[in-house]
Amino acid sequence: MSLLPVEIKVNVEGDVADALSALSGSHAAMTTRRIWFAEDRNGVAQGRVPLLEGGVIVRFRTGAGPDDLTVKLRPCTPQALLGRFSAPFEAEPLTYRIEEDWSGTGRSPAASLVHAHPSGALAAAVAQGADPSAPIDAVQNQFVRACAPTVPFDGLVALGPIHSTKADDVPLDDLEVDLEAWSVAGLEFLEASIRVKPKAEDDAEEFAARAERKQRKLEDAVRDRGVTLSEHPDSKTKRVLEALARAEQD
Repeated sequence: MSLLPVEIKVNVEGDVADALSALSGSHAAMTTRRIWFAEDRNGVAQGRVPLLEGGVIVRFRTGAGPDDLTVKLRPCTPQALLGRFSAPFEAEPLTYRIEEDWSGTGRSPAASLVHAHPSGALAAAVAQGADPSAPIDAVQNQFVRACAPTVPFDGLVALGPIHSTKADDVPLDDLEVDLEAWSVAGLEFLEASIRVKPKAEDDAEEFAARAERKQRKLEDAVRDRGVTLSEHPDSKTKRVLEALARAEQD
């Protein structure tokens, strides 16, 4: 497999509203969305998240612009990405990406298959008592069955909504940074992220060194604005899903 693009993320602790203001400045355009995740119904009834534990994430986003439904494998290995899923592709309304997620010292390959939907089209699937698997299309279903065959993918329940506030391409020093704040179940998170793409002349060592420099620049740019980086080892997705599953027990 050729060199993979890298998405570099840093998470923020403390007052999310103040941190978002410090990083975005006064002129960044904000969009708001609502996010749900689908999980195994039986697992959630026991306070567990079997899809996430098996490396499968199913995410619904509604709000500003088109809706989208993403099925992601994280972590995954190149050997697990079989057939058509061994390389990225675009086939409207589908976009399939393979990249690495970097956060702190963690580096995790990820593959995601995104299906764009008209605005409002996914609302019924995440309503109370609805079946969130209904809009999962045949290609997304094949993706999970082929590349994560041991993960339970029947009998799903929607967890959410998470309230998202996002600003894209915010200038921090010489970087263009995406900022996204999440609020749900008494939790608040802020993530700052950038993407680094390999150049045609890059070898693996050169690209890794460039991505590492960008990671340090991002961390420094956030700290220089008085914002504290989180040292929590778990991703915001894991923390939110586990909190939502616990809430289902109350």
